[in-house]
Amino acid sequence: MGMKGKIALGAVVGIVVIGAVSANSGDDSDGGSESSGKGSSSSAQAKPGGGEEKDSAEAAEEKKVAFEGDGQFQVGSDVKPGTYRTSGNDDGMCYWERAKDASGEMDSLLANDNVTGTSYVTIKAGDKIFKSSDCNDWEAVDTKAKGSPASKMAGDGGMFRVGADIAPGTYKSTGNEDDMCYWERAKDAEHGLDSIIANDNVSGSAVVTISAKDTYFKTSGCTDWKKTG
Repeated sequence: MGMKGKIALGAVVGIVVIGAVSANSGDDSDGGSESSGKGSSSSAQAKPGGGEEKDSAEAAEEKKVAFEGDGQFQVGSDVKPGTYRTSGNDDGMCYWERAKDASGEMDSLLANDNVTGTSYVTIKAGDKIFKSSDCNDWEAVDTKAKGSPASKMAGDGGMFRVGADIAPGTYKSTGNEDDMCYWERAKDAEHGLDSIIANDNVSGSAVVTISAKDTYFKTSGCTDWKKTG
């Protein structure tokens, strides 16, 4: 279809709320939420420190794998509408897209992104195709599950669920160079312009207050974030 990645919606080059390249569905439905505990010991990108109940918890997590990280899936038959998560994508090669038809043309694109770390994506009932390339397997997200919110997160960790992966509050990332640090507060996981509450590309120090009303926080190319208040 002529575009493998690179035109990542809602990310990369886009200073203050103009961080998107292609159009999106613009639906306002709240994208979904966090599945089992992703909040961490040292950083919100890591899995929680071990515990006695890990065996059963990990078995349950295994069952949540919904579809593989490579392929084109028809919404409704291959994959159900809902919110999904891929994590542990460390090489920056993971690319996904939501499409309104299977033509492969630019006009069919609803949302897309290149992922390092974790991404949450809400696939809507009106979507026709979900494409994933070089990503780790996608897990179904349990919107009711609680996590253990961390107070720090990896600066290249991707997306974090507020109140489950990370705690609300004010976070600081220092020593960023050349406007490569991108952050975004989002109200859902649809990845459209309407999803963005606020965003910025930053050099030097970045300070962001994540509200308890936010649903996700996205970070790419930043130094690690630490909660300061």
